[in-house]
Amino acid sequence: MMRGCLIALLVSLVLCATAAYAVDPTQMPTPALQARYLSLTHELRCMQCQNEAIADSPVDLAADLRRQVRDMLLAGRTDDDVRNFMVARYGEFILFRPRMSMRNLWLWLTPGLLLGVGALVAVRIVQQRSRLVPQDNEPLEEDIRS
Repeated sequence: MMRGCLIALLVSLVLCATAAYAVDPTQMPTPALQARYLSLTHELRCMQCQNEAIADSPVDLAADLRRQVRDMLLAGRTDDDVRNFMVARYGEFILFRPRMSMRNLWLWLTPGLLLGVGALVAVRIVQQRSRLVPQDNEPLEEDIRS
C-alpha cells in the first residue's frame, strides 16, 4: 500500500514538473504561421532576462512581446515588419543576430581581423624557427652509452 502511494506521488511530481516547462502555449491557426511565430519568438531577446529568447522567458514583459508578435502575425505583417517594429521600440539589442550596419560594423569585422592577426603571428613564428635550423649544430640525441 505504501509503495503504491509513493509511486503515485512520484508520477504526479514528474507530470507537474513537465507541465511547468511550457512557457508559451500559443497555437497559431496554420502550421506555417506557427513556424513563423516560433522562429520569431526564438530570435527576439527578452529585455528583462537578456540572455533568453522571449519564447523561453516566463516574465510578463516576454509574454507581452509574444502577444505583440502573435497579433502582428495574425494581422498579416511580415517577419521583417515584426523585427523592424521591435528594433524601433527596443533597439538593436532585442535581436539575437544583430543586423550589419555602420554602427556595429566592428562587431562583424573583429573576428576576421583577429583571425588574420593570428595567422600572421603563426607564419612569422614558423619563419623564425626555420631560420634557426641551419645554425643548429647539436646532435638531435646524444648516445648515453658511450
